[in-house]
Amino acid sequence: DRQVCGAATEEAAADKGSEKSIVVTVDNDADPAFTKVVLMAPNRPGLLTAVTSTFRDLNLDVAKAVVDNHPSTGDVEDVFYVTDTSGAKITDPKDIDNIKNCLAAVFSATTSNKSIRARPDLTAVTTNSKKDLLYTLMDTYIRNDVLSIQESIVNHVEYTLARSRYKFDDFEAYQACAYSLRDRLIESWNDTQEYFKEQDPKRVYYMSMEFLMGRSMNNALYNLEVKDQFTEAMHEMGYDLETIMEKERDAALGNGGLGRLAACFLDSMATLNLPAWGYGIRYQYGMFRQTIKDGFQHEQPDYWLNFGNPWEIQRPQIAYDIKYYGHVSVGDENGRQVFKWHPGETVSAVAYDNPIPGFATNNTINLRLWSAKPAREFDLEAFNTGDYIQAILSKQRAETLSSVLYPDDRTYEGKELRLKQQHFFTSASIQDVVRRYKETHDSWDNFGELVAFQLNDTHPTIGVAELMRLLIDENGLGWTKSWELTTKVFSFTNHTVLPEALEKWPVTLVEKILPRHMQIIYDINWRFIQVLRNKYGDDYKKIGKMSIVEEQEDGQKFIRMAYLALVASHTVNGVAAIHSDIIKKE
Repeated sequence: DRQVCGAATEEAAADKGSEKSIVVTVDNDADPAFTKVVLMAPNRPGLLTAVTSTFRDLNLDVAKAVVDNHPSTGDVEDVFYVTDTSGAKITDPKDIDNIKNCLAAVFSATTSNKSIRARPDLTAVTTNSKKDLLYTLMDTYIRNDVLSIQESIVNHVEYTLARSRYKFDDFEAYQACAYSLRDRLIESWNDTQEYFKEQDPKRVYYMSMEFLMGRSMNNALYNLEVKDQFTEAMHEMGYDLETIMEKERDAALGNGGLGRLAACFLDSMATLNLPAWGYGIRYQYGMFRQTIKDGFQHEQPDYWLNFGNPWEIQRPQIAYDIKYYGHVSVGDENGRQVFKWHPGETVSAVAYDNPIPGFATNNTINLRLWSAKPAREFDLEAFNTGDYIQAILSKQRAETLSSVLYPDDRTYEGKELRLKQQHFFTSASIQDVVRRYKETHDSWDNFGELVAFQLNDTHPTIGVAELMRLLIDENGLGWTKSWELTTKVFSFTNHTVLPEALEKWPVTLVEKILPRHMQIIYDINWRFIQVLRNKYGDDYKKIGKMSIVEEQEDGQKFIRMAYLALVASHTVNGVAAIHSDIIKKE
C-alpha cells in the first residue's frame, strides 16, 4: 500500500498558490526496465534526502538517478529510475498519481516543522513558574532537517571557532560538525540523566584503564540517524562529509581488546537503555605513533589532544583529592578504633564527560574520564626564592599520572607510576559514585542494591580497598557493614588465565604508596584465610596458593590483584562463554 502521504498532500495543496510550480512526471516509455520519474522544482535544503526517503516509504527501489541543479535559477531537475519491490515498473494509475502527489508534498514538507520533536518535561512533579519558563524556552529538540543542520554548523563556525562562515577549511568544517552533533548529544544526555535521577534505578559503573572508542563522528551520525541529512547539508555547502570525517583524531584511550571490549559495552548499554556510566583516564598520550626506520619499529608519542577534543565537556567543578604516600595513625573515638591517613602527596582528579549515544534511542550515557591536576598549581614561595624548577615541579608530577597509557613498568619508577595511575582513576570514580549516592539517600541501606561496579580486568581492583577506606574512615561504618556493601557492588571480568600474566604488586610498593590500603588488604586476606581454614583445616600449602598475599621463598611478598578481585566480587566472568567455563573448571 503506497497511500502514505494524504496529510502531506493536503499541506502541499494549501501552499500551491504561493510557491513556484512543482512538476512531477512519470514516464514508462523512456526506459525498457524502469519507470522514469522526473522532479522539477525550486531547490530546497534537504530536498534530495526527503525525496529518496519518500521513495523508500512508497516501497520503491531507486536503481539509478541523475541529479541536476541549476544555480542561476535555483531550480532542480532530478531524474530517478525506479521499480517496485518485485523489480517491475509502476503501471497502476492510482500508484502513479500517488507518486506525483507524494513528491509534490515533499517539497512543502522540507520547509515545514515536521522535524520538530518535543522534549520530555522531567520537572512536571516539582513544577513552578521558573521551571515552567525554563522548560518552555527549550521544549523541543534541535531540528534535524538539512537547513537547520546547516544553520547550526555555520553558527559554530562563527561563534565557537571564531572563523568566517565564508571561508573555513575541512578541519574547521569537521570541528563545526562535531559541535553541532554534540549539541544534539547534550540534549539527550541531559534528559537521560534527569530521567534516571528521578527513577533512581540500579546503575552500573564500568571501570577500565582503556576505552578504545574509535572516531566519535561516524558513530554519532549513525546512532542519531542523521547521516543522510549531514551528508546533504555539507554537500550543499561545498564539503564532502567523508573527507571531513577523516580529520578526526582517534581518541587514544586504549590499544587492544581490553579497550575495545569496554567501548562495545558502553555502546551496547546505551542502546539497551541501561543506566550506565564508564570511568577511565583522559590520557594526553595514548597509543603510540608507529614509524618504521631501517626495518625496525620506532615508537613516537601520539598527542591526540593537540587540537582539542570537541566531543568532551570539561567539568572543572567536579574534582576530587587523590592521596599518596604518608603514614597512618590509629586513635580512639567514643570507644571505637579509628584510622587516619596522613598523605605525603595529594593531586586533584578533574572530570571530563563524553556523551555516548545509543542507536535509535534518546538514551545517552556518560564516559567520565579523569585528568590529573596539581592540588597546588604553582609554588609562589619557591618561585620568589629563585627555585623556578621547584615552583612547577608539583604540576609536572601530577600531570604525569594522566599522561601515558601503560608506562613501561620494567623499572621501579614505572611500576610506581602504573600503580598510582590505577589508584588515581579508581579513587576518583568511587568518590564520585559515593557523592552521587549520598546526594539522594540518607542512609547506606540501599547502596548495595543501587550501585554496581564492573571491574574490567585487574587494573581497577585497588578500588576494593579504596571503597572500604571510604566507608570505614570517611563515613564511619564498621568493618562488617562495609565489607557486606563492598561484596554486593563489585563484579569482575577476567581477561587471562595465564598465571604469569596475572597482575601482582610488591607489598613494599603498596605500603609505600598506599599505606592505608595495604592495612585493609591484610585485613581482607586474614578474614579470607579464616574461611579457608574452616573449609580445608591446616592445609597451609593449599591455603597459601589461594591467599591474596603471596609469600615467595626469598621472602618477597606480592599482592595478587586477581585474587583480591575474586574475593571481593559477587560475580566473575570471562570475556566469552568458553573463557568463563575455563575459569570455573580449570
